[in-house]
Amino acid sequence: MELNVLNEQGKTVAAADAVFGREYNEALVHQIVVAFQANARLGTRAQLTRAEVHHSTKKPWRQKGTSRARSGMTSSPVWRGGGRAFPNSPVENFSQKVNKKMFRAAMATIYSKLVADERLTVVETIKADLPKTKAFAAQLKTMGLNTKTLIIVEDEELSDNLILASRNMKDVLVVPPRYADPLCLLYFDKIVVTKAAVAQIEEMLA
Repeated sequence: MELNVLNEQGKTVAAADAVFGREYNEALVHQIVVAFQANARLGTRAQLTRAEVHHSTKKPWRQKGTSRARSGMTSSPVWRGGGRAFPNSPVENFSQKVNKKMFRAAMATIYSKLVADERLTVVETIKADLPKTKAFAAQLKTMGLNTKTLIIVEDEELSDNLILASRNMKDVLVVPPRYADPLCLLYFDKIVVTKAAVAQIEEMLA
């Protein structure tokens, strides 16, 4: 298939149908996104059990004759400020295994959907001559990129000037193809890919 190049009338880039022309598989994309978010969880949440909570073990009142329910200690889960009966453990593992073949297929499906929805744009190259955010923001504005934008550049195109010029922009992220994760691709309104990065993406996913 052919991808149109931004600001260059009639110029196209040849792209692999296996990566940019696949049929959309919503179930697969959902599974990959959920797994990606689960793998990002730290699993550090925890509560105290009745043994760990700081309370006295003294019996609050005698067993019989008070007309109140019997109680052994104030750390009981039924008491306010008592321990949890079934607390979360800080060693929980939320990670989900994703097969490489599934991940590659899902990424290709997402790229294909971006092309179909006209959210993916190809440019010849993108660079920053100076490490200045204001100049880079003006450059993006002239390209018509005023929304949340993910810029995917080839490894060799990722210069220090480009990183410094873009890192303080709230709605702009510049990454090489290997760091373009499924969540980023779905979150950003516009995806800008350089011609060299298109070839690198095809190499990764084909």
